[in-house]
This record gives sequence, structure tokens and C-alpha cells, in this order.
Amino acid sequence: MTFTMSKRTKFGKEALNIMIRITFLVEENCMSSTIAGSIDAFSVANLWRRMLDSKVTEDLFAFRIVTADGLPVTANGGLLLQPHSSISEVADTDIIVIPAMFFPYQILPERMEKIGQWVKSRHKNGSLIASSCTGTFLLADMGLLDGKIATTNWQLAGWFRDMYPSVNLKIERIFTEDSGIYCAGAATAFFDLCLHFISKFGSRELYARCSRALLVDPDRKSQAPYILYDFWKKHADEPILNIQKWMEDHFAENISIDNLAGKAGISPRHFNRRFKKATGETPLAYLQLLRIENAKRKLETTRDNISDITWNVGYEDIHSFRRLFKKYTGLSPREYRNKFAIMP
Repeated sequence: MTFTMSKRTKFGKEALNIMIRITFLVEENCMSSTIAGSIDAFSVANLWRRMLDSKVTEDLFAFRIVTADGLPVTANGGLLLQPHSSISEVADTDIIVIPAMFFPYQILPERMEKIGQWVKSRHKNGSLIASSCTGTFLLADMGLLDGKIATTNWQLAGWFRDMYPSVNLKIERIFTEDSGIYCAGAATAFFDLCLHFISKFGSRELYARCSRALLVDPDRKSQAPYILYDFWKKHADEPILNIQKWMEDHFAENISIDNLAGKAGISPRHFNRRFKKATGETPLAYLQLLRIENAKRKLETTRDNISDITWNVGYEDIHSFRRLFKKYTGLSPREYRNKFAIMP
């Protein structure tokens, strides 16, 4: 598909009758679903746009696949991806998409530097940058996310926070945008980002038609209902690790910070600081997450009523529990059960 040259405004401001040029930057061991799924989504948008308006003759979206050197790469599962060109041949593009990468991704330093320089120069010239799932790690490696809001695969949130503390990670979000840099969450969240671009550069009607065609719930904002929280234990603070293990066995009991600090042999003030540094959460937030995760498992696997579950995970006030549950999952306990119950 041929790219058309048009004058753009910084960070891809909406413009009428302009073809949006999307460049997929692929690397070894990337997830091919991000590329193929996104191309399919934008192709569906092109088809529906012509169906909605018989006067439309050109596509809204055009796309190409590139690699650092123009040579093919092998995606996860052995699928060979043949690029249209190298990155050096793309002087102008509206959106650069970096797909998810299976861990551990191994990009040689000199290759990573070349990719980073190109992405940053395109962004400086007005291109939007979009990553999917673990592609956020590459943007963080480039320094593009320092001080910015981002999201990624929720299963790797602990690793990401540990590696990139200067990034404002909002793991509950399905996708984020900050200064022309977009990040999509885990797995199929790239569809939500595609739909956002379809709405941004097309119309809300086009967005609605495409969401139905792709079977993607419209206006899905959060990946919170799907998150299984990682109770971070990959640290070297032995007293805190022992407290974490104790909390997992006693989460339903009446627990105070003073009591926990005493068990660790640390003053309450110092305990709070050490616990947060080691786990990424305050002791109170950690306790709440333990209780919520256990409540989720009970909602998924038992027919216990919500009042009993509330009591069994350590809460006495069902209204407070429901508010807290919705804060962490985005759903009420009943909604969560209806969505995720695995009972026969």
C-alpha cells in the first residue's frame, strides 16, 4: 500500500481527508498477533468507512512493516515476517507501532541504539508512538517514558516498576496516552488502542461499527478485572519477606501495622518504609490486595454468598468491602462472579 505525503500537525492532530500512515516496527521473537490483528482492525475500518460513505474512495489507514535493517525477522512460533523496508527508508509516518515481545527479548545494544534514535527522531518530528503489551519495556529502555504515564502487561508490573521507577505505571488501564506516546496493556488490549485511533481519525460511528465487527467491547477502559496481583517477593529483605509470608496465612485476622512491625523487630515508621521499598506497596495496601485476591478466588470457585465471603476474608462491613473490591477490580463482587465464575 502506497503512503501519501500530507502536511501533519505535531503529535498527529486530527485532520480531514488525510491518510494515516502506520509503521509497524518488528523484531525477533515479537508477537505476530499484534501486527496481524492491528492490520486487520485498520483494514476493517477502511472497509466500513467506504460502506458508510459512498463518496469515500481512499483508505483512511495505510500500513507498512519495517525492521532495523530491512531484513526479515522470525516472530514467536517461527512465523517469518518479511518487512517492506528498513527504518532508514521511512522519512515520515504518522504512527509507529512497537509490538509485544516475548521475554526475554534480546536486541543487541548497537541495534537497540539505532532503533531508539529513529523512534525518538520520528516522535520529535510529530509521529505518534504506540506500544503493545511488553513493547512498553522497549519504550522505557529508550528513555521515552521517563516521567510519563504508561501501562503494560499486568503480569510483569512488578518487573517493570523495579526496572523503570521513573515511569508512572498505571497498570489498571487498558491503554494510556502521554505526550503523543500510547501504551496498550496485556494481550488483546491492542484492539482497544486500534479502536481509539479509528475514533480519533475516523468517527465515533466508524468506531462503533468496527467494535461490533471485531467483537471488542466498546469503551473498555480497564484491565483491572483480569489482574492477578503479583505479591512481589523478588527482593533481599528477609524480615519483610517473612512478614509477607505470615500475612498470606493470617490475612483474615485483625492485623495492625504495630503488630507487623513488632513481628519484624522494626519500628513501625521504619517498617512502613522498608515494606514499601521491598514490595512496592504499603503494608495496608498489601493486606487489602491479599484479601481482595482471596475474595476473587472464592467468587470464582464457590457459591458462598457475598456476606460470608466478606467475613471470611477479614471484613465486617459489606458496603466497605464492595467499595474496596470495585476500586481494585473495576467490578462489583456480583459482576465479577458473573464474569469469571468457573463453577460447573
